[in-house]
Amino acid sequence: MNQQPLDKTMPWRQYICLACGLIYDEELGDPDSGLAPGTRFEDIPDDWECPLCGVTKTDFELFERQEITVSEQPIQFNREPGVVVVGAGIAGWSTVEALRTLNPDVPITLVSACGGDLYHKPELSVAISRGADKSALIRETGPDAARRLGVQLMPGTFAVGLSPALRQLRTTRGTLNYTHLVLAQGAKPVLPPQLPPSLCWRVNELEGWSGLQQALAGGKQSVAIVGAGMIGCELAEDFAHAGHKVTLLDRNTSPLAGLLPEEASSRLVNSLTNLGVTYYGGVDVAGITELESGKRVVELEANPSIEVDHIVAATGLVTDNRLALQAHLRFESGLAVDPQTLCTSDPNIYALGDCISIDGTPCRFIEPVKHQAQAIAHAIFGMDTVTYTHTPPVIRLKTRSMPVVLHGRPLAEGTWKTISQDANELIMEQYLGGQMVSQLKIGTSTQSQAA
Repeated sequence: MNQQPLDKTMPWRQYICLACGLIYDEELGDPDSGLAPGTRFEDIPDDWECPLCGVTKTDFELFERQEITVSEQPIQFNREPGVVVVGAGIAGWSTVEALRTLNPDVPITLVSACGGDLYHKPELSVAISRGADKSALIRETGPDAARRLGVQLMPGTFAVGLSPALRQLRTTRGTLNYTHLVLAQGAKPVLPPQLPPSLCWRVNELEGWSGLQQALAGGKQSVAIVGAGMIGCELAEDFAHAGHKVTLLDRNTSPLAGLLPEEASSRLVNSLTNLGVTYYGGVDVAGITELESGKRVVELEANPSIEVDHIVAATGLVTDNRLALQAHLRFESGLAVDPQTLCTSDPNIYALGDCISIDGTPCRFIEPVKHQAQAIAHAIFGMDTVTYTHTPPVIRLKTRSMPVVLHGRPLAEGTWKTISQDANELIMEQYLGGQMVSQLKIGTSTQSQAA
């Protein structure tokens, strides 16, 4: 695309992707996909795609931070019961925004194990190749957001106990009383015993990602990624685009096992291979050792070992169940919640985001979080005008060289049928008992072919 002249006659605008929450800033553009700084939204080609999730510009809308009226709050208003939110990720801050929009007076305390800065988590798996660092990913600092929303932020604070009968949350900085509690503590990476935490990077949150980003900033390095699920595949492409030598390992023969049929998996492997990624499927990691040079050795069962500079664990997520067990909350692969109100088995405790399960299935997608937060806020304030309707989110793999879009979660017992295919694109549908349960599209987008 040709350089667009900078239009200074009107303020720069921002547009937000309704599917994943990415914000397009006209002033910055999107140089990686051919949009020069200063490209107005209306000048973006109709076939341009969100660099994170692949939807087109029709799924973006003007983003204007809502002006929220906040009553003056006492400095230590957590001593008076109000709403306590645990977790300052997208789910936690979305809940705070929803609560404050409906009520300017209610005391709100936000408990965060980290600093509470606002950032868009899906960007972590594509940010290395874009040359981003921690400061570039932070949209608003935790203290700034707390002032804007009239919230008492408790950074660097861990929830260690929960007593529903007393309506008390115990933290590493004291006990908080609450009228309503919202759990938004997310999920944490699963680390099998073969992957020592001290020798593996995890990039499920900003601090962990930032450490890896700084370690990789010194030039071309070798990285082994253990786990070829969505995050593993996205990171493999991102690191390869940044010039690093990447080895992707998985105990399953094909990447995204359980989601993709063999025809699609082979296309994804070929795409990664063309980027320089080495894929080893059907291998088990026996252990990891550190050499005096600082390099790591990945020991594989029945296969030669691999020596690399860094190891990234992408072996899945699990919800911490300690608070749930203490409080006797129903737990089914996550905090079990009412599918309309997001209330847990305790009437004064709600939950949303990565830490919940609906009908026994974890709900670890960004797209529904905003709607979940609004439903919780309305339920807390006794309003029944907004409830949550759960539908399986669209699964989008952010591998730009071979994007994957899944509508409906595939079933192990289903049968795949090819609808159309050519060198660049494959479209399939899965059926069970004569009924379609999933649709798959994998292929190089127009944007990627032109890039």
